[in-house]
Amino acid sequence: MSLPKTLAEDVARNLVMVAKLIDEDPEQAYAYSRIALRLASRVAAVREAAGFAAYATQKYAEALAEFRAARRMTGGVDLWPVMADCERGLGRPERAMAMAGEPEVQKLDKAGQVEMRLVAAGARRDMGQIDAAIVTLQSPELASNSVQPWTARLRYAYADALLSAGREDEAREWFGKTLEADKDGATDASDRLAELDGVEFVDAMGEDEDEPETQAAPAEAGVDVDDDDDDIEADIEADIDDDIEADAEVGDTNDRDRNSPGPDKG
Repeated sequence: MSLPKTLAEDVARNLVMVAKLIDEDPEQAYAYSRIALRLASRVAAVREAAGFAAYATQKYAEALAEFRAARRMTGGVDLWPVMADCERGLGRPERAMAMAGEPEVQKLDKAGQVEMRLVAAGARRDMGQIDAAIVTLQSPELASNSVQPWTARLRYAYADALLSAGREDEAREWFGKTLEADKDGATDASDRLAELDGVEFVDAMGEDEDEPETQAAPAEAGVDVDDDDDDIEADIEADIDDDIEADAEVGDTNDRDRNSPGPDKG
């Protein structure tokens, strides 16, 4: 609302493209975010979108800078967990752990606190503290039978940590619980379970299979399938000449513009 109408519409179009592409084509989403950033760098939503696009392309230093800028503009704490995860991405798990103990965490909603717990557990693992990571993930949210948006990811992280600690039976149990909560297939819990159970998936269309022989096309009436290549080429050229003459009679001489429009650059 702080922008002139035309500029606001241009910025909004680019932000829509960021949201649309960030999962399937993060590099393209990042390109759109840079356009929006050039147009309206003083808008918090633009800085936040630019941060997530940079984060999705593993440009962690840039993402952290954008998240910090957005936070200064809004004064909110919602971005605190992802900022801590950027510190992990930059190879600074100690800073991520320090952020996990800051007062800002207490101001997060339930989803944000679970996200912060996941980041803290990841930081523990980065530092080789696998047992501490397991303890970090143990929480009322993990023990709850209620399925929330974060449930599958929390259970999956716990199962993966258990497996890293050599607690295979417990890991199998928690991968199973993950699968129960993961209705959208956001994790690969089913594959991990299959791997633990020794199940191997075989590609039914494997490369080693012999390709079926190509059958010759039946001969059409009046066409000798044993003609030489020169005769075939002559027939094709004759057909082309006939088509050209037919087009001339119809008078269809207009060229069609086959260039598709590029992305809206605002």
